[in-house]
Amino acid sequence: MVKPFSSSEIKSFRSDFPFFADPTLVGGRPLAYLDSGATSQRPKTVLDAERFFLEKQNSAVHRGASIATGNATSSFEASREAVAKFVGAEASEIVWTAGATDALNLIAQGIAEANTSLGSSNSLFKLEPGDEILVTEAEHHANLVPWQRLALKTGASLRWIPVNEHGIWSIDDARSYVNKRTKIFAFGHVSNVTGFKAPVRELTDLARSVGAMTVLDACQSVPHVPVNFTNLGVDFAVFSSHKMLGPNGLGVLYGKAELLDELPPARTGGSAITRVTMEQAEFLPPPLRFEAGTQAVSQVIGIGAAVKYLEDIGMQRIASHEEELVAHLVEGVNKNSGLRLLGPQNSSHRVALASVEVNGLHAHDVGQVLDGEGVQVRVGHHCAQPLHRAMGITSSVRASVHLTTTEDEIDRFLDGLRKAQKYFDLES
Repeated sequence: MVKPFSSSEIKSFRSDFPFFADPTLVGGRPLAYLDSGATSQRPKTVLDAERFFLEKQNSAVHRGASIATGNATSSFEASREAVAKFVGAEASEIVWTAGATDALNLIAQGIAEANTSLGSSNSLFKLEPGDEILVTEAEHHANLVPWQRLALKTGASLRWIPVNEHGIWSIDDARSYVNKRTKIFAFGHVSNVTGFKAPVRELTDLARSVGAMTVLDACQSVPHVPVNFTNLGVDFAVFSSHKMLGPNGLGVLYGKAELLDELPPARTGGSAITRVTMEQAEFLPPPLRFEAGTQAVSQVIGIGAAVKYLEDIGMQRIASHEEELVAHLVEGVNKNSGLRLLGPQNSSHRVALASVEVNGLHAHDVGQVLDGEGVQVRVGHHCAQPLHRAMGITSSVRASVHLTTTEDEIDRFLDGLRKAQKYFDLES
């Protein structure tokens, strides 16, 4: 039995975050921050870790032979070890990138290069006309556009699993689309619009049965639930620092060691090589072969501190707390007949967020009313236009939760939706 957070614990967590400890007041009330799905706030320990490095240890990593460089490199690699452990991987399987979007592009572009004269001995990377790259209609643009371009470059076909009227899909739907021509299956662990949690292990087993490679967008899962990429059986996965209490401008690429060994680096330059002549270059083993140029060192230090903060609290406890919050959120939405809940129609198979359509109102109008009430949410298409289009809408209002979220903040969101309906004379 997972022990729930007490009110005093949540108050203590919030005091760890400068954003909440000294909150912005709107109408005399603290701002209700329900936008962690876009960017999470950072605890003081993360800010302090990055600041300490910059003030006391700032130096190049993996370059030079000074004590300062050695200390910086040790801290840099300690964060890699911490992040690897956090997601059930080996340190050699963790690559730092400029963001999760960049990580997905590195995979797709690396595969594209494997299909040129640069080549690769791994047949998993070979694509040609007749082969298929499979995604879902629910994907964030970052997990769609790179695969569109890879299909154009190689002659492979891009196919997608359609969503139903609620914007979700199932393992049975996937079985209808995965076939012997499928070479890559890229999908989100948790949808950033519907909150739908995909059955990853079943999907990776399905892909493996036909020899297909899997790529997991884990941006909305790693910050909220325990995740072990090795146990899930994925070949590649990506996630973002800034959604898990860490700094901006940093992403994480996980790849199975044997695949990273064969994947050509899509970014080339200094620090990633062993030997360069005027005619050719030889590259370091992974992960360094993918980390050309000067890295985001202080941000890497920051994500290491973020992982420690999350682990000290316990991911299972965080997941349980957020599950209760989402259940409260979904229940409140379902009580309002003027709202359309996107995604699962209850809190099952849903993680950390809920998006709604307010019948008769544009999401931006709703967002303005909520903003006036001191409730910060995300409005728009959430970088998922095909998904919204499939549900017959152009945008939605998304509320997302994290370990610092309270039921009072969710109630303020639900009240704000009713005020928007009343303001526009649409009250249910």
